[in-house]
Amino acid sequence: MAKTILLLLLFSIIIVDSFSSPPHNIETLDFEEFEEKWLYNDDNNIYVINFWATWCAPCIREIPVFEKIWEIYKDNNVKVLLVSLDFPTQIESRLIPFIENHNVESKVVLLDDPDSNRWIPLVDDSWNGAIPATVIYTSGFREFYRKEFKYDELESIIKPLLN
Repeated sequence: MAKTILLLLLFSIIIVDSFSSPPHNIETLDFEEFEEKWLYNDDNNIYVINFWATWCAPCIREIPVFEKIWEIYKDNNVKVLLVSLDFPTQIESRLIPFIENHNVESKVVLLDDPDSNRWIPLVDDSWNGAIPATVIYTSGFREFYRKEFKYDELESIIKPLLN
């Protein structure tokens, strides 16, 4: 009897644990896929697209800023996309653990296109590839920022764009 109860308890813990933390499926895109899906939408949303990596200290510091913007403005057509430039071989060992440990709720994609000399100027012709970097756009507005954002700075750009 005790053995049956112990097995049922163990089985219940396994089942509950499997539903409590869903696995993160990180979409991996080359630049053409990323560009088509994210870089030029005209759908009345405000897009905040941040290029970052887990090895970049300023990037890590500003992740909570993007998370707060997403949390506050997600119901106001604000889309936050965190574009990881980590190595594809480090999705399981670095990227997913980072997302889980920092409770990242914004959408994260991995940009896997080794020809960065080709695609960096296509994001913005003033970009030298340094991160963090952010593109913010909506209908009639598009700006590129090569800097680490503080919350007030980012919000001061987003608020006037809201309808």
